[in-house]
Amino acid sequence: MKKSLCLYFQVHQPARLRLYRFFDIGKDSHYYDDFANRTILRRVAQKCYLPMNALLLDLINENKGQFKVAFSISGTVLEQFDRYAPEVIESFRKLAATGSVEFLSETYYHSLASLASEAEFKHQVLKHKAAIEHYFGVTPTAFRNTELIYSDAIGEMVYDMGFKTMLTEGAKHVLGWKSPNFIYNCAQASGLKLLLKNSSLSDDIAFRFSDKGWQDYPLTCDKYVSWIKASAQNDEIVNLFMDYETFGEHQKAQSGIFDFMKYLPATVIADGEFEFVTPSQASKKHRPVAELDVPDPISWADEERDVTAWLGNELQNEAFTKLYQQTEKLGILNDEALWSDFGHLQESDHFYYMCTKFFSDGAVHKYFNPYDTPYEAFINYMNVLSDFILRVDDAISISDVNFAAAKEEPVKEEPVKMAAPAKKTAAKKTAVKKAAAKAAEEKPAKKAPAKKAAAKTTAKKSK
Repeated sequence: MKKSLCLYFQVHQPARLRLYRFFDIGKDSHYYDDFANRTILRRVAQKCYLPMNALLLDLINENKGQFKVAFSISGTVLEQFDRYAPEVIESFRKLAATGSVEFLSETYYHSLASLASEAEFKHQVLKHKAAIEHYFGVTPTAFRNTELIYSDAIGEMVYDMGFKTMLTEGAKHVLGWKSPNFIYNCAQASGLKLLLKNSSLSDDIAFRFSDKGWQDYPLTCDKYVSWIKASAQNDEIVNLFMDYETFGEHQKAQSGIFDFMKYLPATVIADGEFEFVTPSQASKKHRPVAELDVPDPISWADEERDVTAWLGNELQNEAFTKLYQQTEKLGILNDEALWSDFGHLQESDHFYYMCTKFFSDGAVHKYFNPYDTPYEAFINYMNVLSDFILRVDDAISISDVNFAAAKEEPVKEEPVKMAAPAKKTAAKKTAVKKAAAKAAEEKPAKKAPAKKAAAKTTAKKSK
């Protein structure tokens, strides 16, 4: 049996917030930078999504279905595709039609809900599942949480929702001496199989490909396939997970990244040791070798491979806590606009912008951050959140007033309802008429004996 090579891409663009000042609170509830969102989405579509989708479609056709890939596409970016670049959705539909591409399930808003609210987490997963079915006509069977965030508790929630396969990071502090090149299962839900990212090989493409200071620059297909074989010499599967924007956006076209991808599938297939599989196919093909104990959440971010990129300082935790305190209030409201804003405010990107790491991962955070400092990101977000909370509280106040009015309304109508029986119905009128007729018939019958007695008395007198 050939070894497996699983290639997966994350596709996401956040709903970026506009510059929202303190004096806007209570006056203007449009939070989003529509110009930036449109401009960036269109730019990335032209540099990455459209050319890369076209390349993958050609590779699938050229290799007669032997080349396979997987995507997770957030609901937020699907909304932006619909609004600003519908041709991108059409290009993904063409990939879906090949049968060689798997679309994974995830949180609709690319959120951290799995760390805060089980109910909200499940709601977003179901919402995303419905979106994938709507856009691409397929039902996701494998799951990838935001930024590959995973723990035993999260795995159990995912398994309870019906998923049998989940992707996460092959974090060294969790694996220890174990290899990421096997399938494992969840410690709290043994039926959930885990595919682990091979960080070194994935980052060779995602982060080091165009680095001329890298000792292995330039990276060629032959060299890379030899590394894959060496990594999995006694193993079963190599999982290469990365952002889709790696191609053309993070690694520019002039770096040769598209040419590298153009020849990689043929090189792998010609070597003969590996075959391309999707996550669900890998789950069916390979058996788990052991349970993976992950008591604390892990992710694919930064050197720590934990969640400190989003919840590692007081700024992030204050914003995160205050946001999810609104969950219970929103639960009693049926306001589509509020729920939509609540979803977009949960996007992990907003908390990522507040990260204060300035050392090993500082350059990565700066690249993805539209703010000059984490403190500016925090202030802007909290201004937006303050206005959002005001709207939620106002909606609850209005709801309480309407509820009280509806509760009092039947009491006012009660006297009118009690007076209603005074009116005679048609049935009652008919009954009265029948009774009167019967009485009229019985009245002569009672007087008849008296007449006969009087006649007898007259007869006796005559005699």
